[in-house]
Amino acid sequence: MSTARLGLDAPAQAHCKYVLRLADANLILAQRLGEWVGRAPALEEDLGLANIALDLLGQARLLLAYAGELEGAGRDEDALAFLREHRDFLNPTLVEQPNGDFGRTIVRQFLVDAWRLELYERLMKSSDERLAAIAAKAVKETRYHLRYSSNWLIRLGDGTQESHERVQTSLNILWPYTAELFAADELDSQMTSLGVAPDLEDVRQAWSAAVDDVLREATLMRPADRPYKWFGKRGEHSEHLGRLLAEMQYMQRTYPGAQW
Repeated sequence: MSTARLGLDAPAQAHCKYVLRLADANLILAQRLGEWVGRAPALEEDLGLANIALDLLGQARLLLAYAGELEGAGRDEDALAFLREHRDFLNPTLVEQPNGDFGRTIVRQFLVDAWRLELYERLMKSSDERLAAIAAKAVKETRYHLRYSSNWLIRLGDGTQESHERVQTSLNILWPYTAELFAADELDSQMTSLGVAPDLEDVRQAWSAAVDDVLREATLMRPADRPYKWFGKRGEHSEHLGRLLAEMQYMQRTYPGAQW
């Protein structure tokens, strides 16, 4: 059941949806990174990606719990994570894209980390004190995540010819999905006007400058902007999300209410 079907008043519904967008971005990316456990190219990177996934999951839990309180329908973080349908998830499409090789995962992680850092730094000044506190905790972890993904992107981009070509190809493929991160819709505008969320154009400019700095050091070309098709933060997802949710939600849906 989506927030639109809960009979909430418009401001409360919008506030809940905005927090869900933030939560879902972390939850889905955590699930993607978890797919690397036991499969990464080295033990250190296996642990590194797993730790980032756990950080993201912790942030998602805080946000999902808060969204459940705002919703007021009795759904806790587990219900919101495991019992919503495909169309009710509000994550940006970028985070649901398949891992591909290690280089593609690093490109995706770098683009998302740079976005999340600029967003969280501004959310610390949110008029929503609960959201500001969550952002203040998350920003410390996100700075580490960005160092990790930036350092790897530079190593791969400015490494061998093969590693350079692989990450440049991945960057070209994933770049169009970044447009959604800064495409403000009615919900974004409403939250910005209330002081809950930052201006996405301000986030975009800071993100763009930070990304360009790392791409130069990695000897990678910034792709040209292209028209964007998907809009996951409005529930319009790629085919990849359904498969991811089928695995993530399997135990809860197969054994409803099961406890360890």
